[in-house]
Amino acid sequence: MRALLLGVVALIAFAMVFPTVRAYLGQRTELDALAAEVAAAEAREEQLNADLARWQTDAYVIAQARERLSYVMPGETAYRVIDPEVVQEESHVSSSDPDSETGLALPVGGSAAPWYTTVWESVQLAGEAPLPGGGSAGTEASDGELGPAEDPATGTAEDPADEGDG
Repeated sequence: MRALLLGVVALIAFAMVFPTVRAYLGQRTELDALAAEVAAAEAREEQLNADLARWQTDAYVIAQARERLSYVMPGETAYRVIDPEVVQEESHVSSSDPDSETGLALPVGGSAAPWYTTVWESVQLAGEAPLPGGGSAGTEASDGELGPAEDPATGTAEDPADEGDG
């Protein structure tokens, strides 16, 4: 009888203590994870502060402009080195080609023009592209499209908002 009573008391004690211990262990694990996250954030902050300090020096800014943007100082000559493994040799040499004396072609998928000229040409081509209803992007809009309509008599554009003013 005593063993049974002792077992019941132990079971009740376990039932009362177990949720508390379980919550404590769960919170301890969460606290450790948050401490690791804070340490990582502090390390990242240190790295960003070091980067900021580097960007405050003129020498670093100049070095980054040279590396990233291919800038040169006034009076210097810029050279572009093409990797021989990427360059294909041309079988025929064109006299209009600036690299005709070397017989080398541009890198595969490369261009002699800077990237911003390619972007600008794309913008210009998009403006000249024909619209689905006929015409082009630079001309008048068709009936189903928004835009000012052109008066055939005067050749000027009419604003649709002015039609009701009479």
